[in-house]
Amino acid sequence: MTSISSMETDSNFIDTGDLGRRGGGGLCPVSVAERTLSGWDMAGLWIALVTNVPNYYLAGSLVDLGMSWWQGIATIFLGNLVIVAPICLTAHAGVRYGVHFSVQLRAAFGVRGAFVPALLRAVVACGWCGIESWIGGQSIFLLLLPRSAASSPLAQPLSWLGTSPLELGCFLLFSVLQLAVVWKGMGAINALSRFSAPILILLVATLFAWAYAAAGSFGDMLSTPSRLSPSQFWPVFFSSLTGCVGTWASLALNISDFARFACSQADQVFGQMGLPIFQTAFTFAGLAITSATVVIFGRTISNPIELLSTINSNFFVSAIAFFGIALATITTNIPANFVAPVTMLLSLCPSAFSFATGSLLTAAISFAFQPWKLMGSSDSFVYTWLVGYSAVLGPITGIMLTDYYVLRRARLDVSGLYSDNEHGPYYYTGGYNVVAFVALAAGVAPAVPGFLHKVGAVGVTWEMFDVVYGSAWFFGVSIASLVYWALSRCCGWAGRRQRHREASSTRTEPLLCTGD
Repeated sequence: MTSISSMETDSNFIDTGDLGRRGGGGLCPVSVAERTLSGWDMAGLWIALVTNVPNYYLAGSLVDLGMSWWQGIATIFLGNLVIVAPICLTAHAGVRYGVHFSVQLRAAFGVRGAFVPALLRAVVACGWCGIESWIGGQSIFLLLLPRSAASSPLAQPLSWLGTSPLELGCFLLFSVLQLAVVWKGMGAINALSRFSAPILILLVATLFAWAYAAAGSFGDMLSTPSRLSPSQFWPVFFSSLTGCVGTWASLALNISDFARFACSQADQVFGQMGLPIFQTAFTFAGLAITSATVVIFGRTISNPIELLSTINSNFFVSAIAFFGIALATITTNIPANFVAPVTMLLSLCPSAFSFATGSLLTAAISFAFQPWKLMGSSDSFVYTWLVGYSAVLGPITGIMLTDYYVLRRARLDVSGLYSDNEHGPYYYTGGYNVVAFVALAAGVAPAVPGFLHKVGAVGVTWEMFDVVYGSAWFFGVSIASLVYWALSRCCGWAGRRQRHREASSTRTEPLLCTGD
């Protein structure tokens, strides 16, 4: 273990000023005394994170897109191995300095410019909030309502809306239920969260046992072959791999929000290894069950809620299933997808928003994403949603990592991160690092034509644009990293203010942590 040099300021001894106090002081660094998460605690966090309906649906979607179960498992496992690297690398600053994600962004984007990537991350969280809420609404529609409701006029989709009034009503009802929990406070979420993952695991295990019995054998469950020829497989594989990476691309940015509470770097790295292990195990069940539905029903059922509705007619069992899915959805959705947008709103304008009012605005924005369309097919979920937002978050990841490791050698001035002084190390030009925004634009731009073609905004585009879009996260990380490094070196921007600040610092500060 190495120690922190004098330039790295202890969170117990710095004045974070207005930039730290915004949001009720929630952006201030975590003190050493608050670092209590062990490696096993971090691994347990991943169990809770990966155990959710969208991850099951992702696994089933790969079968629906034509992959065999083993091709789907290999794609998901490889995608998790890819994303766990930037997760560990990004978390390093959180552990070392105890800083929040939105504060960590200030080193690369500027103390004011950091608001832009934080906003982009928050917008993605709003989209996920809508998807999770739609899943909750679907559990009401498919599990609690009588089967006759599905044939009523209110259950018929409206062409201009894309869904039925009854399904929309269930979505809004579930959103209201979530907001009621939010207004009860995070204490209610913490109390419920310990039960959500075990209950959902039990539901999936029950479905797995049913699929095994109904299919006849384990071999029959996994007998569904790939529907893709070799020439068809690789385009689907690379886009699906990007989608799997995109699943955790948002958390790869704000992992410091959790990792800053870890005892040491060794603990956070050990804990992050839980992602590929637990995700692969959970999605194997989803892939096997979805593969079995082809054998049992002659069609692919990738949505576990639809499957539960199909195989069960007992209301009592359906009510228990609804309770488990609703609990898992609420305890995942609120911490993961309400907190990021609300934190951004509080840091921007603390006098105008509380956690409750910020959550209400988040729910309203999530409606604008029309999650019923994003979840309408495996193609839209993977290729439009997961791949689409990874095209934006990938470049931000590349800029953050290049700034922190290549240009700054993993050293930050914590006081500077909270300084709005124009002579501060991260003030740049009016608080904005222009180089970072040029690199961000350069990283996103190549994926835009392919995205517009995918959503039907343009009819024809160069085939290479579709190829780039299919691997948008990878291209975005690479291009933004290279542009940011080259422009920073060319302009002499990165490091100049940092070196000036470090040279002027003569204090000897206590160690922030020793686990780096």
